[in-house]
Amino acid sequence: MHSHSVPATWTNWAGTATARPRHTFRPRDTEEIAEAVRTAEREDLPVRPVGSGHSFTSIAATDGVAIDLSACSGVISSDTATGLVQVHAGTTLQQLNADLDRLGLAMTNLGDIDRQTVAGAISTGTHGTGARFGGLATQVAALELVLADGSLLRCSAEENPSEFAAARVGLGALGVLSSVTLRCEPAYALEANEYPAPLEEVLERFDELAEGNDHFEFYWFPYGSKALVKRNNRLPAGAECRPLSPARKFWEYQVMENLAFGTVCRLGRAVPGLVRPLNRLSSELLSPRSYSDRSHRVFVTDRQVRFVESEYAIPRESVRDVLRELRAALPGLEHPVMFPVEVRVAAADDVWLSTAHGRDSAYIAVHQFVGMPHRHWFDVFESVVGAVGGRPHWGKMHRCNFEILTGRYPKFDEFRRVRAKVDPAGRFRNAYLDRVLGEI
Repeated sequence: MHSHSVPATWTNWAGTATARPRHTFRPRDTEEIAEAVRTAEREDLPVRPVGSGHSFTSIAATDGVAIDLSACSGVISSDTATGLVQVHAGTTLQQLNADLDRLGLAMTNLGDIDRQTVAGAISTGTHGTGARFGGLATQVAALELVLADGSLLRCSAEENPSEFAAARVGLGALGVLSSVTLRCEPAYALEANEYPAPLEEVLERFDELAEGNDHFEFYWFPYGSKALVKRNNRLPAGAECRPLSPARKFWEYQVMENLAFGTVCRLGRAVPGLVRPLNRLSSELLSPRSYSDRSHRVFVTDRQVRFVESEYAIPRESVRDVLRELRAALPGLEHPVMFPVEVRVAAADDVWLSTAHGRDSAYIAVHQFVGMPHRHWFDVFESVVGAVGGRPHWGKMHRCNFEILTGRYPKFDEFRRVRAKVDPAGRFRNAYLDRVLGEI
């Protein structure tokens, strides 16, 4: 097992969390994960599994033992007849998509970032968009968990069902995921249709757009009147793909969405007075595009401009009111907002700590360019979504604590009971988990 005991500083992707673990282990298989956990037990140190650091919170931070799962990667077994694929927990979504593609399979739904590990993505409730589809955790058929004593627990709907209901979005609070079995489907293509439309019109037609498309979302630049609507719909099997040409793809994504947008953000950060006009300009420059490609190539976009983010799931019927309130709050903000607001949808599910548990949901995400003041905007946002019972994304910035969250999740106490049973000594706790789950 690769390990280094010299404390090395760990930092997440956004630079919002840092830690200095006493030991960092890079296990290559389940036995080495168990050995790392047993080492922590011998030295009485806390343990945190570390994915790719894509969470904006300090969910992975520890001054004890960090278990970096990046060497536990790849497909373990696959069955193209059932679509069940077992993968090592440290497999990144990017690698998973490539591996599935070779097998003629695909994930039913994905978010737009593929840097996360499978374990990190399901443990924090990562999701895509689509009124008929759940988050990534709803595609999990089984999982294996290394517990605090180093033993291995297999979970599925039939085997250890309570642990399964808890561990699908488990926050790394129950143990270290070593493998995940995903329910995949035959590879398919998506047709993407993106176009600007007046925000008011999009809000009026929100339910129709959500119901009438497989995957629907929109972005709204806070000082502009237009939204960028994105609709992705499945093509029939055998339909020919019409991807963007390499030159157009480079121009649209690398130049416009990364290079030019990054330049605009840096300009706004340097001269805050320019943020509103630049934001309005970004809104006016939105252009329509249509293309089709393999599903994962349409779902995923390359994000190089760094940002901080807060995202909440709200009841879908509250989306118009919440956006109108956010719009009304903009003139009173201490600092202008550079980044667009993103709105997505998801079907209700039965995963205990899933943000869409028991209700059809809309996701609203607010962002700010890294290094620009965000506190006032995020506070206003949290108070608006909190009023409608919003649930924060576990991997994104929020100020909720255990007292608030208990009232927003019907199965919160059951989750805490399972946690106390599988980790009675609180081996996997850290400051973030103490805040959101309460102390063990």
